[in-house]
Amino acid sequence: MSELLITKHIPDMYARAARLFAQRPAFATRVKGTTDWQSITFQELYETGLDLATALIDLGVKARDHVALLADNRLEWIIADYGIQLCGAADVPRGTDVTDMDIQYILPHSEAKVVFVEHLEMLKKLDKNKRKLSKIKHIILMEKSAKAPKNVLSMYDLIDKGRAMRARGNKKAEERIAGIKPDDLFTLIYTSGTTGAPKGVMLTHANICSQFKHEIVPLNDHDRILSILPVWHIFERGFEMLAISRGCCTYYTNVRSLGEDIKLVKPTFMGSAPRLWESIYLKIMDGVKSASPVKRGMFRAAYFCSRMFQGSLFFITGKKLDMEGRNPAVSAITGIGHALRAVVFAVPYFLLDMIVLKKMRTATGGHIKGTVSGGGALPLHVDEFFNYIGIPVLEGYGMTETAPVLAVRNFEKRVIGTVGPVFPQTEIRIIDLNSGDVLFPNPKNRADGRGLKGEIHAKGPQVMAGYFKNPEATKRVLRDGWMNTGDIGMITFNDCVKIMGRSKDTVVLIGGENVEPVPIENKLVESQYIDQCMVVGQDQKFLAVLVVPSLDGFARGGLKAKTLSELASNEEAGKVITAEIKRIVSADQGFKSFERVQDFRFITKPFEVGDEMTNLFKLKRHVITEKYKKEINSMYK
Repeated sequence: MSELLITKHIPDMYARAARLFAQRPAFATRVKGTTDWQSITFQELYETGLDLATALIDLGVKARDHVALLADNRLEWIIADYGIQLCGAADVPRGTDVTDMDIQYILPHSEAKVVFVEHLEMLKKLDKNKRKLSKIKHIILMEKSAKAPKNVLSMYDLIDKGRAMRARGNKKAEERIAGIKPDDLFTLIYTSGTTGAPKGVMLTHANICSQFKHEIVPLNDHDRILSILPVWHIFERGFEMLAISRGCCTYYTNVRSLGEDIKLVKPTFMGSAPRLWESIYLKIMDGVKSASPVKRGMFRAAYFCSRMFQGSLFFITGKKLDMEGRNPAVSAITGIGHALRAVVFAVPYFLLDMIVLKKMRTATGGHIKGTVSGGGALPLHVDEFFNYIGIPVLEGYGMTETAPVLAVRNFEKRVIGTVGPVFPQTEIRIIDLNSGDVLFPNPKNRADGRGLKGEIHAKGPQVMAGYFKNPEATKRVLRDGWMNTGDIGMITFNDCVKIMGRSKDTVVLIGGENVEPVPIENKLVESQYIDQCMVVGQDQKFLAVLVVPSLDGFARGGLKAKTLSELASNEEAGKVITAEIKRIVSADQGFKSFERVQDFRFITKPFEVGDEMTNLFKLKRHVITEKYKKEINSMYK
């Protein structure tokens, strides 16, 4: 294992993995219409990658060129990536849901001359925009079963060609690999940010290699990883690189077949987004509500005992969130109470865990050792639920610009409500938004600045080289190696990072009060009646909120409707939401008077990825504000 922790660049890691895990399966895709999986070994993958790299070099791809890769999670994706990396180029990845506008901007801006496309449908989308893509010289179709049209190359034909060239003694791919440097680009990822045109994040081999050099997540070559997040995104890419470095097999799946694939693969680990765990949580809760009174009672008893027992263990082992610095004497007395509580609930917890909670864990295949959740904040009630029923959720934090991890929970530091300790070899500063002073680390402040809220700045080997052909944007976020994340947070007294909102999302009321909308939104969507929402109020006297109501939630509450429009026009539904907002955003819940939400408007179309949301399900606030300007203005007349 130590051999893989000292790799210089990704092709070096690919070669070492092929040597160490030669005949073990590396990646697998489910064969359409069957329950069988088509896999490829580490040795086969590396050799196939060399074949493709040889053909790409023959095609004219030069060292350090940028090659576009438009595809979703499938075996051909990783083969194409291997080929691009092994010929010394950098990929420009994107999913098949890429918009026409993004195609017209990203491909010319990235200076890509070669582009891989997943299937014929993606090819049609590319063809529709060909007038804007004059620099593209070669298009390569990845799907094996599809016949490549005229002037389009087949990836598998190129692999065959490269294999034949290598058999005749061609060593150009190996020569390219020898010339790769740690500071060369590994990938050029265009962010689908909430504002402005996409920015090309330049991540080097050194950036990504820094992510799998540390044993944060304990994986070995017998682990099974289920890949559900968009494969082009850096969080999923990073998890794939980690899996390769540890000899794990990654199984590609999608939203449509996830439920069945979990049962087939029985994954032991997976990278995930909060939305996945929210979905699984709601399915479990729906199952409980439809169960018999006896089973409902058993569940309530099991989860209550779990909260009591696990909650006490979390406190005793130092995993209980501490934002204020508990007095040692108070902690000792409280710890004794928790120890007694753990003893009292130990036997009923273990019995009910075997009878009830073990069955619930089968919702994730029954073998999962843990999951790393990233790309957004995990709702507290969902976070607690899975950690307490025996599915460790290791929430992490980072961004595309940091390849991506800046902090992540581990099994020793699983503090619910935080994103864990700072990643190894990474420095974090907490900066006062008003004065610019360093709050943490600062020996002049209490406890070195722990517990003080400010803007998070980060420095480390994972921080990007900059934005491609955009020095102005680079200067705005990167100074002296320090990355301004735009996030607000603190270092807790557990030495973990807690995210508390976005400095760029901050709503400033007309009275000068600064309000973080994300914590309010996270609390509101805990209501069964609210599916999505966005807090508004910039330069206004008070906060208001746009609400996408939940048809299922209202149905469970006894108010059925066929459409969101029908629900929004129902006077009773309006009264329910008004009461929910008043109950949730209240002083009892810890909200200040100026953080209270005074009004709302129903939205009759869900916020969707590619429209009102990014690929990581983050709200595009400027888009929503513009789209629902009329509804927002009506609340401030």
